[in-house]
Amino acid sequence: MSDALSPPATAVIADPWQALRAHTPARIALGRSGVSLPTAEQLAFGSAHALARDAVLRPLDVPALEAALRAEGFATLSVHSAAADRATYLLRPDLGRRLAEASRAALANAGVAAGDLLPVVGDGLSSLAVARHALPLLRALRERLPAGWTLGPVIVAQQARVALGDDIGELLRAPLVAVLIGERPGLSSPDSLGVYLTAAPRRGRSDAERNCISNIRPEGLAYGRAAHKLCWLAQAARRGGTGVRLKDMSDAPALDADGRPDRRAP
Repeated sequence: MSDALSPPATAVIADPWQALRAHTPARIALGRSGVSLPTAEQLAFGSAHALARDAVLRPLDVPALEAALRAEGFATLSVHSAAADRATYLLRPDLGRRLAEASRAALANAGVAAGDLLPVVGDGLSSLAVARHALPLLRALRERLPAGWTLGPVIVAQQARVALGDDIGELLRAPLVAVLIGERPGLSSPDSLGVYLTAAPRRGRSDAERNCISNIRPEGLAYGRAAHKLCWLAQAARRGGTGVRLKDMSDAPALDADGRPDRRAP
């Protein structure tokens, strides 16, 4: 066989940015084979896409989550949005933003106090994120809660959108509600958890009136760091509310009255 017809030593042409892959899980520097992606990268993409779909469609195991929370000393209550099932939830986002009437009545008659900060854990678009990260984050939050503050019961919500926390918080007269919810899966992170903090929650609040902490997972924002940010934002929200008026300065050094770093600040 002539050299002109011999196959190349490798069919994959490496990407010159290959070294950058050591610093990010993003799909960069994949190389190419002819005019296409290498087979290994095509298969990896298909696998990541399947994991993302599974994260969206997988139901949250509420009894297991509540049992784990109670074993750690958290009081729990479970509710359901007005979206009766997953298909309805995906097609009708508006129904995921309000409580089912049965859950509204049960919550109204529960006789529980919301505390200074009411945590709502919702499945959102990744029940996998909630199953893996909600409890470790709540544990870290409890350890860092400001002195004198109390957490309300953990409200576990099925078929939940972020704004469901407004309905729940208004019903329980919570001064602050923190919605821990599974974020829309990406192709490198099917289990990313987000937290949305809203002051004086009530039905009709907009996303501009919330503060978001995103990508909470071991490969992203660590539990302790996320809990620190949430506590900082919650304390600041008491002075001026949440949303576009509240900038996250939790990583900036706090200053005392003389302009020096305040070691006592969170």
